[in-house]
Amino acid sequence: MIDFERALRRATLRDDRAAAAVAAFAERAAREGLIDVAYATVDSPVGPLLVAQTKRGLVRIAYPMMPRDNVLLELAEDISPRVLESAARLDSVRRQLDEYFEGRRSRFDLKVDWRLSHGFQRRVLSRTARIPYGEVSTYKTIAAAAGSPRGARAAGNALGANPIPIVVPCHRVLHTGGGLGGYGGGLDRKEFLLNLEGVRA
Repeated sequence: MIDFERALRRATLRDDRAAAAVAAFAERAAREGLIDVAYATVDSPVGPLLVAQTKRGLVRIAYPMMPRDNVLLELAEDISPRVLESAARLDSVRRQLDEYFEGRRSRFDLKVDWRLSHGFQRRVLSRTARIPYGEVSTYKTIAAAAGSPRGARAAGNALGANPIPIVVPCHRVLHTGGGLGGYGGGLDRKEFLLNLEGVRA
């Protein structure tokens, strides 16, 4: 038993040293301007979220059903291959998400990097970002505001591919009749977020 405890202590010490080395590397890379995209994992009531940020702002929030490697590859291909895990760079995002899920924040104070959305999708998401906490809109209304009054279905597709859910609140967009519609993170998460904000789903 004593040998096992010693081995466990040594393994823990190695893990601690490895974690410290990774943190030191990330800190130095940030200091020298070598990180174009910093990412971290944030625990939440809707599962672990992969969050990523550039110098321009928050660029990605991914639900756990999206494989982490796929998200990182997307960031590397669409933004820059200089992608590095750096929890410290995402502290503000983590704190604001925690406050939101605890019911202490109704508005995010984060810069957003929109470069993963373009054209009509960008217009849809930009309009969606203005829907206040605790209120909802419809696919039809959002489509019209984005310049396509008959584009409710296209608006739904644009919202389903929202790269920054929760902060860009696509969960606040419903069918005209009040039905939930769809959601890239799954309808259970959409219902949870609406209930959190006091909207009966």
